[in-house]
Amino acid sequence: MKFQSLMQELGSPAPDFAVPDPAGRIHRLQDFAGSQALLVAFICNHCPFVLHILDAFVQMTADCAPRGLATVAISSNDVDSHPEDGPQQMAALARGHRFGFPYLFDEAQSAAKQFGAVCTPDFFLYDRDRRLYYRGQFDSSRPRTEHTMGRPGAGAGATGADLRAAIDALLAGHPAPAEQRPSMGCSMKWKAGNEPEWG
Repeated sequence: MKFQSLMQELGSPAPDFAVPDPAGRIHRLQDFAGSQALLVAFICNHCPFVLHILDAFVQMTADCAPRGLATVAISSNDVDSHPEDGPQQMAALARGHRFGFPYLFDEAQSAAKQFGAVCTPDFFLYDRDRRLYYRGQFDSSRPRTEHTMGRPGAGAGATGADLRAAIDALLAGHPAPAEQRPSMGCSMKWKAGNEPEWG
């Protein structure tokens, strides 16, 4: 199983996704056509790596929205094996943390496959032409888990420094950051028999 980003080729076009939110409203790539930049974040409810950055992530997206950033979050985990990631729980998490962006339920896991998402969190930042500009970590901090103890950044507070710098550069019209480090987190929870070749 993969626990860090595949690091797709920069310049790749954004997939033309169509995914519902917990209320059943379909959200598509074209819905964000008016925005200067689009951030697609694969997250979920239970992952300690997501929970570690969640408040900082919500604040960052709120800070950047007035400058032209649109954000959409997607949960693709198998809810049979992880019922805490189900749509009702997603809606509660979004309310509790005051998400200013849609949180979509990718029950078929089609969006995760389209984007090549392998872990939570996994981030994909697209420019005005919807070409991939940044894919990588939120920042170098990590939650304290059995997998991160002793590693740099374990237990440090989340700031979003890496992703925020990429958003700032994109909105300022600068080239993509030369150094982009993979996001690290929990592996995507694929449905039995639905694992992609990289899963």
